[in-house]
Amino acid sequence: MNKDNKSIENEENEILSEENELEIEDKRDEEIKKLQDELSAITDKFYRANAEFENIKKRMEKEKEQSVAYASEKFAKDMLPIIDALEEAAKIDVEGNELADKIESGVRQCIDIMLRAFEKYGITQIPTDGQFNPEVHNAISVIKQDGIESGDIVQVYQKGYMYKDRVLRASMVVVAK
Repeated sequence: MNKDNKSIENEENEILSEENELEIEDKRDEEIKKLQDELSAITDKFYRANAEFENIKKRMEKEKEQSVAYASEKFAKDMLPIIDALEEAAKIDVEGNELADKIESGVRQCIDIMLRAFEKYGITQIPTDGQFNPEVHNAISVIKQDGIESGDIVQVYQKGYMYKDRVLRASMVVVAK
């Protein structure tokens, strides 16, 4: 009976040992699942943070490019009154006075030089021939005029200018009714 007791005891120990192993395996599997879930969550956070970082980087690069591209915009706006004054000076009637003719010629040359420099840096005059465009023209008056189509620009009070694709100053115009 002693032998049978030992055999039963050994079998019981084996069964307990197997149960312990199964318990340990279950706990290990649970721990592995938990760690895999944590890893998955951390990996997801990493990819999201990396994507957000890339978006911020792209946005900052775009803002930097725009800052460089439009850095001269304020300077260009400050130059507009100068070209306006030169154009007004060129309109003065100085017929018959040789010195005044030379001054007028010099003023016109200055205007041409300035307009070429403007174009070189992306500053262009807004066309004022044809139809009124509210995006680039400012109607200061509307008049009825025979023979002119409604919406056509009749007169220009002040020239407008664009800097690349932005309006520096809208053209001040009179529009036909």
